[in-house]
Amino acid sequence: MEIVGAACAQFRARFGSDARFAVRAPGRVNLIGEHTDYNEGFVFPAAIPYDVVIAGSPRADRIVRAWSLVFEQESSFSLDEIRRSPEAPWSDYLRGVAAILQDEGFDPGGMDSVVAGTVPIGSGLSSSAAIEIASVLAFEAAAGFAVDPVQRALIGQRAEREFVGVQCGIMDQFISSLGRRGHALFIDTRTLEHEAVPLPEQGFRILVSDTRKQRGLVDSEYNARRRECERAVELLRPHLPGIRALRDVTQEDFARHAGDLPDIVRRRARHVVTENARVLESVAALKAGDLDRFGRLMNESHESLRHDYEVSSPELDALVEEAHAVEGVLGSRMTGAGFGGCTVSLVAEEAVDRFQREVGRRYWARTGLQPLFYVCTAAQGAARLF
Repeated sequence: MEIVGAACAQFRARFGSDARFAVRAPGRVNLIGEHTDYNEGFVFPAAIPYDVVIAGSPRADRIVRAWSLVFEQESSFSLDEIRRSPEAPWSDYLRGVAAILQDEGFDPGGMDSVVAGTVPIGSGLSSSAAIEIASVLAFEAAAGFAVDPVQRALIGQRAEREFVGVQCGIMDQFISSLGRRGHALFIDTRTLEHEAVPLPEQGFRILVSDTRKQRGLVDSEYNARRRECERAVELLRPHLPGIRALRDVTQEDFARHAGDLPDIVRRRARHVVTENARVLESVAALKAGDLDRFGRLMNESHESLRHDYEVSSPELDALVEEAHAVEGVLGSRMTGAGFGGCTVSLVAEEAVDRFQREVGRRYWARTGLQPLFYVCTAAQGAARLF
């Protein structure tokens, strides 16, 4: 991997010795199941071949030094006093992981490190989860302890929620830690039960389209959506006493009691309830080899995210609409938290070049933005490289 060589070369230049270890963790694309994970529902992501890489060596003291190749900036902190860094916010993910590891009884130890990456930042492909999971692996390598892959995901989630301040679900960290090459991962976010489901080996590609419209989770309405979902549960509980989250509400339950919810809360809840059903149907469709059905469910998901959950954007909608105009596209939807970022499309192999050419041209004409395209296959989850 070229990025590993760059990280190791930078480590040698900055710290005067060879790195003792290197780790990687991938970003992800969610095929379907958006904004369901923090509602204890179902998701269906795949890891993508874009990574965060950390090259490093242990230190004898409790100081962590990190240089970011992406931001060309160094940040350091003591494990005895971990605070957020206004000057280097990218380092908060590393800092947060160190804090949570200590809280869970691990002794991460000091290290020198170089952080590099190919996951596009701010595009909804989960560069944050990738750096969190890579950070856990780096501290494991530096201090010589081992964390179970599921626990690794939970540590990354805690770092983002409790230290960075984004009330994310478990999906991003889970797929980064446990992704499997050639498969999407069906995840029950309540029980953490998961199943690797094979994707078609030939004939189709996952095509991620970046709107080039940056979005920031902390400053967006992400946390507001979570509160609206929690409010829906509170209002539905008198009718459905056993429910703990919107995951527990069936489509039949919702149809009976939706009239008792305020309009905004009703629409938010309707998206989550129907999206959970779409995930289950999508997994069944993929197992049956029914890609047309899978694509239709992707399209329905986007419309629900656009109108009920209101997390799409003009740029995302434009990309989806232009994708639908290309022959060979089975389905297309926004992916990630929304408010900008990326779409994901299921595209016949012979249509991939045409998709990039035609969608790129028409999207530019509509928005004045030049999209970026990533033709993906499902990648392996996080690992130590040496």
